Amino acid sequence: MSPGGPATTGRMCSDVSQHTTGSSPTVPGGRRRAGRGRAGLRAATAALAGLLAAGGLGTAAVPAAHAAPAPATAAAADNPYERGPDPTEDSIEAARGPYDVAETSVSSWVVSGFGGGTVYYPRETDDGTFGAVAVAPGYTASQSSMAWLGPRLASQGFVVFTIDTLTRLDQPASRGRQLLAALDYLTERSAVRNRIDASRLGVMGHSMGGGGTLEAAADRPSLQAAVPLAPWNLDKTWGELRVPTMIIGADGDSIAPVSSHSEPFYESLPGGLDRAYLELNNADHFTPNLPDTTLAKYSLSWLKRFIDNDTRYEQFLCPLPRPGWYIEEYRGTCPHLS
Repeated sequence: MSPGGPATTGRMCSDVSQHTTGSSPTVPGGRRRAGRGRAGLRAATAALAGLLAAGGLGTAAVPAAHAAPAPATAAAADNPYERGPDPTEDSIEAARGPYDVAETSVSSWVVSGFGGGTVYYPRETDDGTFGAVAVAPGYTASQSSMAWLGPRLASQGFVVFTIDTLTRLDQPASRGRQLLAALDYLTERSAVRNRIDASRLGVMGHSMGGGGTLEAAADRPSLQAAVPLAPWNLDKTWGELRVPTMIIGADGDSIAPVSSHSEPFYESLPGGLDRAYLELNNADHFTPNLPDTTLAKYSLSWLKRFIDNDTRYEQFLCPLPRPGWYIEEYRGTCPHLS
C-alpha cells in the first residue's frame, strides 16, 4: 500500500491511505522549495507540447437547472454560508444542481493579468452571496477544455470563472498568477461582483493549470480551497501550502504520471493541513477535459466543505472513499482539522 502522510500528533485526526494497486511512491526529501525558474523547463515543456493538442475556442451552452433550491435547513442558521438543500449521493453526482445558471463572457480586452473567460453563476439572488472558484486550462488548451465544470459547479451554488491564459504556452507559475488575477477581477470589477463573498474563494486547474493551482495556493494562503487536476509542475515540494488541497490524479496519466507529479505533490503537503489525494481509476491525463462524475462529486464536496464550511458534505469525504471501479486510491486527512 502507498503510505499516507505522517499522522498529526496532538490532534484528533489521521492521514489514511486506501488503494487497490501500486507500490509506495518515493517521497522527495525535505528540501526548501526551489525558485519558480528551473533548469530543464524548456526541454520538459517541449516534450509536453508534443503530447498535448490545442483546445478549441468558445464555451458550451448552459441548460437550465432542474429544480429550485429547497428552503434553508435549520443547520443553515449555524452556518450562513450553506447553499442549497441537504446533499445526497444522487445530488452530488447529478450533472446539474438545484440552481438555475446564467453565464457571461469576459473579453481579454477588458481585463489585465489573464486572458478573459466565462463566468457561470446562480441566477437566484434570495440566498445572498456565493463562494467563487477560478479554473485554469492546461498547456496549449483554452477555457473550452474546462467549460463543463462551469455550469456543473455553478448549479450547486458557486460563481465559477473558467479562464483563458495570456498565451497557451504559459507555465505553471504564470498560470497561478493568472488565476489570482481572475479572482481579483471577479470580486472587484466583474458584473457579478455583488453576488460573491470575496472571503470565500478557491482555485482549480488542469495539467499546467493544475500546477498553477498549487502556485496560486502557495502565493495566496487566504484562499479557502485548491483542487489541482492531473497537475504538472517541475516543483515537487509544497510544504508551504496553508490552503486545504485535494489533488486529483489519473492512474493512466502518461503526461503527468502520478508517481512523479500528483503523488509527490500530495506527500509534500504539510501533515497538519486538510488534504486529500484522489487517483481516478481507468483514467488518463485528459479525463478532466470531459464530464466525469467521480471528479465532479469529490471536487464539489471539497469546495463545499472548505469554501462554504458546509459540514453537510463531510459525509462524502470522511470516512475516506473506498477504492473501486472509479477510484484507484484515496488518501486524506480524516476527520478534517477545520
